[in-house]
Parts: sequence; C-alpha cells; structure tokens
Amino acid sequence: MKPPPFEYYNPQSLDEALSHLAEHGYDAKILAGGQSLVPMLNFRLAQPAILVDLNNITDLAYIQNGDSGGVQIGAMTRHAQVERDPIVADRAPLIHETMPMIATTQIRSRGTFGGSIAHADPSAELVAISVALEGKFRLRSQSGEREVPAADFFLGMFTTQLEPEEILVETSFPTKPARTGWAIKEIARRPHDFALVGVATVVSLHADDRIQNSRIVFLSVGDGPVVAEKAAETLRDQSPSPELLRAAAETAAVEDIDPSNDIHASAEFRRHLAKVLTRQALETAIERAKG
Repeated sequence: MKPPPFEYYNPQSLDEALSHLAEHGYDAKILAGGQSLVPMLNFRLAQPAILVDLNNITDLAYIQNGDSGGVQIGAMTRHAQVERDPIVADRAPLIHETMPMIATTQIRSRGTFGGSIAHADPSAELVAISVALEGKFRLRSQSGEREVPAADFFLGMFTTQLEPEEILVETSFPTKPARTGWAIKEIARRPHDFALVGVATVVSLHADDRIQNSRIVFLSVGDGPVVAEKAAETLRDQSPSPELLRAAAETAAVEDIDPSNDIHASAEFRRHLAKVLTRQALETAIERAKG
C-alpha cells in the first residue's frame, strides 16, 4: 500500500510548525514518530492534504525536573530515551516501568511520548498512565498556550481536546506524596501485541497503612482510558486486606467498566482479566507504598 499524495512541510522551529497548522487547519496532520500515522497513511485510513513534520524541532525533545518535584517530558522525546532516563526512573517510576511494555525496541526508538498521547489509542499504555498519574498536557497554538489535565484531555477513541491548529508540546507529572506505590499489569495474546486488558494503579497510604487515595485506570476496555472510580471509593480509608482488594477488583470489573466483544476477546473474558489484574496491581502498589 502507498499513502495518498500530500504536501510535506519540514519546519525547523515550533513557531514555523504552528504557522503551517494555522494556515491549513483540518487539512494538516502532524508527523511525530510516525509509528501510528505512517501505517494509517499506507492503508489510507488517514488522508491529510498537508503533513507537518516535527522531527527537526529539537526544542521539543527533553526530560527535566518539574518545578515542584515531578517531571516534565517534551512531546518529541523518544520512548527509548524516556525508558532509560534516570530522572524518570526516580521521579515517575510508573512511567519507567511502563516503557518496556510499549511495542518493540525498534518502535520505541522512533515513537515519541507526545505522539502516543495525542494519538489517543484506547489500548495505549501512556494514555492510561498519564491519567493514573494525574498528568497535565501543555498545548500551544499561534494564539497562545493552555494546560489540560489528562483526565479531561481524552474525549473518545482517537479523539482529544487538541484543536487543528494546536500542538501538544509537553507533558508534566506532579510529585507524589510519601508512601505512594504504583503498578501496571496487562495481558496480551503475544509479546508486543496490544493488551487485551491493562490496568495502572497508584496508591497512597496513611501512616497507619490505611489507604489514603488510589487511582485505578484501565486500557483496552473502552473508547479511552477508563477510571475505576467506584472501586477506588471502596478502598478509601480502609486497611488493606486480601478480602478488601478482591472486593475492589470485583467492583472495578463489574461496575466500573463496560467492555465490548470483538475478534480478540469477549466482554466476559475482559471482565475476568480486569478483576485478576486489578487485584494483582493493587497488591503490588500497596507493597511498594509500604516499603
């Protein structure tokens, strides 16, 4: 398959890229890592008239300490760089743990952090963990900047708050309180496949080990990241126990998600996986929070 014809722009600065988007609007498409867009072009699932390549805008590739102890990641930072970065490992260990789960080494060498998030694939790990970690996205256009919480950014399958003239330029993650643990669990049919079900958890404990707060976010069970709010509520201010975690996992699988049947798995099987993975992820997160 070959892509449809398009005009190609290779801006050398962010301002130049924004100028192209402002001029062409919905006719333009951004090329970041290209690991999702190029196959879509080849299958003609995407047919933009204009392609704006961000790969020469080096100012968008960085990892740095956040102002309040978190981490900031530029949109054009490659997955492989995030995977190996010591700041990420220290300040956002859930991201560090997640990166090797994303596709293959070859894809991670080209794919970009911001590109994966902006693509908004409901089976993408970074989409779910950005919500679990309460990340924020900085969006820029010629008219200015705005910051959008990850929980509000994803509107549906491959759909976000990004306007045609905007570029996602940075993702920031806040520091977490002491005694906070994390985990991500997922199941795929084959190595490097998209997960049939995945879940990311972040759990903070009181000094007496009661659960202060928890975030449980699923991937591959809906049109976007699915937050298990009812399950998290059952955990609040409770002392962790096997019975409590099993009950929370049951609530998440039965009440918080509404998976569909498809050629890869039935809804019933996805609920079963969600229940098992949620319990495992909570156990791991709580153990890490304790020690």
